[in-house]
Amino acid sequence: MTTAHTAHSPGAGGNERDGPPPDRPTVRRQRTVLMLMCACVLVLQSLVAAINLAIAEISAGDLRPSSPELLWIVDAYVIVFACLLIPAGMLGDRFGRKGMLLTGIGVFGAGALMSALATGVPVLIAGRGISGAGAALAMPASMSVLVQVMPAERRASAIASWSASVAIGGVVGNAGGALILQAFPWQGLFWAYVPASVLLLAVTAMVAPRLPHGTGALDVPGAVLLTCGLVPLLFGIIEGPELGWSSGVVLGAFGVSALVLTLFTLYELRARVVLLDPRLFRLPAVRAGTIGVGAVFFAMFTLFFVNAQFLQYVKDYSPLRTGFAIVPMAVGMVIVTQISVRWARRYGERRVVGTGLMLLVAGLLLMSTATRDTPYTLYTTWLMVMAVGAGLAMPSLSSGILGALPPQHAGMGSGLNGAARELGAALGIAGIGTVLNIRFTDQLPEALAGDAHSTSAALAAAAEEGEALHLAAVESFTRAVATGYQTAAAVLLLLCVPVLFGRREGR
Repeated sequence: MTTAHTAHSPGAGGNERDGPPPDRPTVRRQRTVLMLMCACVLVLQSLVAAINLAIAEISAGDLRPSSPELLWIVDAYVIVFACLLIPAGMLGDRFGRKGMLLTGIGVFGAGALMSALATGVPVLIAGRGISGAGAALAMPASMSVLVQVMPAERRASAIASWSASVAIGGVVGNAGGALILQAFPWQGLFWAYVPASVLLLAVTAMVAPRLPHGTGALDVPGAVLLTCGLVPLLFGIIEGPELGWSSGVVLGAFGVSALVLTLFTLYELRARVVLLDPRLFRLPAVRAGTIGVGAVFFAMFTLFFVNAQFLQYVKDYSPLRTGFAIVPMAVGMVIVTQISVRWARRYGERRVVGTGLMLLVAGLLLMSTATRDTPYTLYTTWLMVMAVGAGLAMPSLSSGILGALPPQHAGMGSGLNGAARELGAALGIAGIGTVLNIRFTDQLPEALAGDAHSTSAALAAAAEEGEALHLAAVESFTRAVATGYQTAAAVLLLLCVPVLFGRREGR
């Protein structure tokens, strides 16, 4: 396969002309840079999970967002993050990784400040999107800085630590967000990221080395086409329940997405410098790995989006208890991730990935049986089923993408892996939110139909009407959650087919 491109990634090597820095940093400096890059990733990823804990308070607050608006508040960060991740890596390779890292952290903090000061839903959504753009700029740059600084013999270990920080970021987002929301209103969650961003900016400016960068051309048309193709797809999914799936706006959004993504593919096949070469998907491991990574994060963020609402609305947990309730799952996922590579070598990647994906399907189905009376120990057991599934599947899927590509494509593979991760998360949130809203509204008692603009508003109105109506509304929400999980499990099962049967063992 012959392709022409300029490497542009979050990943492992940047442009081929980029060599290591002239003076290799000392071991102590290397460790400092490693801790700093991991801290950057942890902060960026934590905001993805933390917002789920604030859904109930935002929904019941002065902004009074509708259900689709609430989905945009949650998903705006991840959508922009996913759409810009590959183009942002290209910019870092072209204009300098340290500069892009600093720019990304600054934009991320500015978005958090805008979100904290928001007095209306559009401003909050815009702030979330700006933070997502900053995260997209900073995430690939942090990986590039790390790879350039670390010597070859320590590079694999450093990348593993960086990757683990992505998972730990979810724990920090849940636990840290819970602590903040226990003492402050939802705005406090975003205020906390402002000083965190300033601190990261200052330390990064002092510690991170300035690295050589490439001089290749940028694939600006490709970046624009990819972004413009993905956004209408998510728009159609989120707005479908509100506007109607057969409405001209929703069908038009899907049509525009299909057209623009087709144009993107045709353009990339002919361009001299490409953002993402479609011919890479001829490689079975790349194709299966990309779908698989997206599928895992689709399942996990389906869970994250629903879990916070279920525990607060149905189980009457406080934000603090809700945030810490999921910590065992994250710990289990980190542990399994560390040993899954050895199991893959011993038993074969396809068996390990297949087991992991099937455990995720089983976990979603088990979660669909949860009710107000489900004991926390049993609920945690089901969470751990999903934790083991994700821990088994992710390392082999990610390494499969990179391992199938020649060295000159390593950067593109890393960017593809990251984009699949964030796009899967965005689709998971949008998909489960859509099913949840439709099912909850359909099953809501007739007396509360006028308050169905959001789940929180309907449940609050039910509580004011008396215990019987409140319990009926909670039961409606519980059934909606069950339908949402079952739908997600069905989608995940379909995605497993090309992942497990689209490649041969060892390829």
